[in-house]
Formats: sequence, C-alpha cells, structure tokens
Amino acid sequence: MELFSRYKAVSGQPSAVSRVLGVGCWVLGHGAWVMGHGSWESPLLPVTCYLLPITIGWGGVMIACAALLGGCYGGERTAGSTEQLVVFHAGSLSVPFREISAAFERKYPHVEVISEAAGSRESARKISDLGRTCDVFGSADYKVVEELLMPEHADFNIRFAANEVAIAYTDNSRLHETINPDNWYEILLRDDVAFGRSDPNRDPCGYRTLMAFQLAEKHYRKPGLAAQLAAKHGMRFVRPKETDLLALLESGEIDYLFIYRSVIEQHGLKTLRLPDSINLSDPEMADYYSQTMVEVTGKRPGESIKLHGEPICYSVTIPKDARNRRMAEAWVSLLLSPEGREIMERNGQSAIFPAKVDGVENLPKSLQKFLVP
Repeated sequence: MELFSRYKAVSGQPSAVSRVLGVGCWVLGHGAWVMGHGSWESPLLPVTCYLLPITIGWGGVMIACAALLGGCYGGERTAGSTEQLVVFHAGSLSVPFREISAAFERKYPHVEVISEAAGSRESARKISDLGRTCDVFGSADYKVVEELLMPEHADFNIRFAANEVAIAYTDNSRLHETINPDNWYEILLRDDVAFGRSDPNRDPCGYRTLMAFQLAEKHYRKPGLAAQLAAKHGMRFVRPKETDLLALLESGEIDYLFIYRSVIEQHGLKTLRLPDSINLSDPEMADYYSQTMVEVTGKRPGESIKLHGEPICYSVTIPKDARNRRMAEAWVSLLLSPEGREIMERNGQSAIFPAKVDGVENLPKSLQKFLVP
C-alpha cells in the first residue's frame, strides 16, 4: 500500500502513523466487505446494518488521526531530519545550488533542503500571485526581485554572480563544423536549421536572448535581423525556462539553443561564445546594452514592464514570510562564503565579491560581512 509505506519509518519498522493508518484502512475495508456481502434477502443484513456505521465511522477517525500525526512528524521524511528549508530558484542555478544544498545538509544534518526550479519570473509569481512560501529565492536576474517581489514580499536583494548568453550545440547539430561568431545568425536563419529559446515572460534568459538579437543587429549592421531571429519557428521551440530545451537539443529536435554559458559547461555541450557586445557579460558595456528593450508581462494581469539590457547579474533574497529564517540565513551565508563562491566558479559562473545589496538597511546581521551597499 503506497499510502501506508509513505508513513513508514526510515528504520523499516512501522511508525505510530503507519500503525494507525493500517488499522483504519482495515476497519474501512471490513465495512466495505460487509456491505458487499449483504443484500435484502441475506441473513447478514442485520450484521451489515449494525456494523457499517461503526466501521466507517471508526475507520474515518483513524485515518484522520494518521493524517494529523503525519503532519506533526513531517511525514518522517529522512532519518534525523527535523526541519525543512524550501528554495525556489532559476533553472540555470540547479547544478550549483544542488551542490551548495548538499554541503549545507552535511553541515546541518537535521535540515532537509527542498529545491524547486523554474524560470525566475515564474518562480517569483509563485510567491506574489499564488501565495506560496519559500525560505530562499534565487533569481537569474536581480531585477525580477526588484520588480515582482519588492517591497511587498522581500526587503533586500543580494547580487552574487554573473553569466553570459551563448549558443549551445552538439556534434549532431546541422552545420556545426562551420558555425562561428561571424556567421551564426546566417546559419540559424536557414530553413533546415532549428533553434530554441526560453519564454521572455517567464525566464530572464528568454528576454536576454531577444536583447542579444537586438545587439547582434547593431553589431553586424543587419537591419531587421532581430525581428527575423525572433520570428523564426514562432513559439514552437519556446519553453518556460532555458533548461527545458536541453532534451530537445540532445535528441536532435533542435540544432542550437540560446542559453547561459554556465549551463552549457555543466552539461558538457559545445559552446559558441558570442562577442561581448552581444552576450551581456561585460560591466564596462552597460550603457551600450541599455539601448535594447524588451516588453514583458508585469505584476498584474494586463500590465507590462519595459526591460532594458544590462550586464547579467544573479541575486538571492530571503522572502519576508520565510518559515525557517534562521536556516535561510545560514544557507545564504554558505552561498556567499569562499566555499559557495568556489562552487559557483566551478560551475561556470563568476562570483561577485564583495556582493552588492539593495535594501542594505534590512539585511540580517549574519550576512552583512559578505556585502557592500
């Protein structure tokens, strides 16, 4: 029984929850058996009428008790774990955050880290629109926190890592032998070549890809290039977040994919790096990047936000309604520590240190040593 085994102790012995649940299921089953074997002509009819209300009533009480005990014990998730820490994060942070959470659980074995990856904007709307809670929020764009979460749901925002837009491909990609930083747009516009990108309304990589198209139009002096690239395929190869497209690339359904360089390296794919005037990586080119603009959905239905290009900058915050704030501060401290920065660097993302923070007056004291205003 799946429901029974879900509440079984890690030791392999039935817990108090599983025992109560098992008895409750037996009693309900017995009531169903009596009902199934009774009829208007059957001699068991008096027994059926007598036992059925009792068995259903007591069975329901026992299963309710099991649910209550399960809530009290947290479902007995893992041996020794007594706390949960919930982390919402961008898909491109999946690999480094997994390593950081593993290191965190070794340091705090009583804590279970539960991670949930999605596009940064989609993750933010889980909090702002759906009322869901998390303890740590990691975004691929610090602007997502500023525009969708502050000040109602968060009151500080730590910028901790950089990245760049690049093109991923494999040995099976069409024309992979000839593609280079000077001709990539010509190859991608061919009828026999397919490429993917993420949804700009859900994922920063999506609107950054459109900004890269605009910058490419300027760099190569090709009027109309951005619109051509954006229009190809329509929405056929657009997904909620850029990591959703990796399977399409590896299966050969698409030939190329606009994605962060860090994710390409983490998955062992081939990388076409774009000029700095296109890839949104160079802080010295912030004014040049700002010439681009992409319109995306805003906080409320029917609203829109105009986003201007700028160097890629990831951020992290602890939402105001975090349920485990103490452990959230400890997790973010690990992320910003030398160990955390080494994990980010090893996974292809340069760390920003000292980190920059918006809302420094609201920053927990435990984090102030890592930051500059």
